[in-house]
Amino acid sequence: MCLIITKETKVIVQGGTGKQGSYHVKAMKEYGTNVVAGVTPGKGGTNVEGVPIFDTVKEAMDKYKIDASLIMVPGPFVLDAAKEAIDVGVALIIIVTEHIPVHDTMKIKAFAQMKGCTLVGPNTIGIINCQEKVKIGIMPGFLYGTGNIGLISRSGTLSHETASNLMYKGIGLSTVVGIGGDQIIGTDFVDALKIFKDDRATEAVVMLGEIGGNREEKAAEYLQSCDYGKPVFCFIAGRNAPPGKKMGHAGAIIQGDAGTVQSKEEKLQIAGVQVATSLENLVEKVVSFQECAKEASCNQE
Repeated sequence: MCLIITKETKVIVQGGTGKQGSYHVKAMKEYGTNVVAGVTPGKGGTNVEGVPIFDTVKEAMDKYKIDASLIMVPGPFVLDAAKEAIDVGVALIIIVTEHIPVHDTMKIKAFAQMKGCTLVGPNTIGIINCQEKVKIGIMPGFLYGTGNIGLISRSGTLSHETASNLMYKGIGLSTVVGIGGDQIIGTDFVDALKIFKDDRATEAVVMLGEIGGNREEKAAEYLQSCDYGKPVFCFIAGRNAPPGKKMGHAGAIIQGDAGTVQSKEEKLQIAGVQVATSLENLVEKVVSFQECAKEASCNQE
């Protein structure tokens, strides 16, 4: 999986001529991302912020050998956009769009798996490599300080708040992966944990989960099954959510005893994860880890 992006990663934006697309083309370029092209059928030959626009992904691929695509087209058109990019060999697809029909997402996920493509999202803020100053997504880069903590999150808002709070304490991040808040997504916690396990730039991992589904439980099972070797911290949002009510994200719904904060926390704690009761408590735990790591390093010297 190609979740660790770099300045060499060649990126296109499908839907790059729209209001949101053009804004984020500019924002990504200013942050340091190698945005080489945009794709909007019928707009080929124009440009956005100096970035050439093509009618098809194949035209862009033939010219630039694209590594990743950020999809920002309206929900009803995401299936065709994703299939087009996957079919011509784009290795990483990040879908920001929300409110995509569930059956469309299922088709995209199956096609991506068949073609060996890494799918992130839908309904994601994307990926940001804070050390290389590269982002493929919609997060405000100034909130994400440079450091050695990996972050995996179902929620964009929680990602922004946690990154900002850590930066205020002098702690930065290596890579952040927004896995998205929909019921069906491509990359999940386990996928990202596996990448961070072998990432030399990442010394610890923070997971930001929420009620609903069993993604956090599967992460706990994975961590129990291996010698992970790095500290993992987690906060689960939705502690006071009423059962049976959808809370913001399509995937954030409790059904019976499944998907509750309590069930997730219990399994994560058994797996050795340091579980926080609030975002403030999460930051405290990460700060404590960093201070202990610095003290140990000084003692070795």
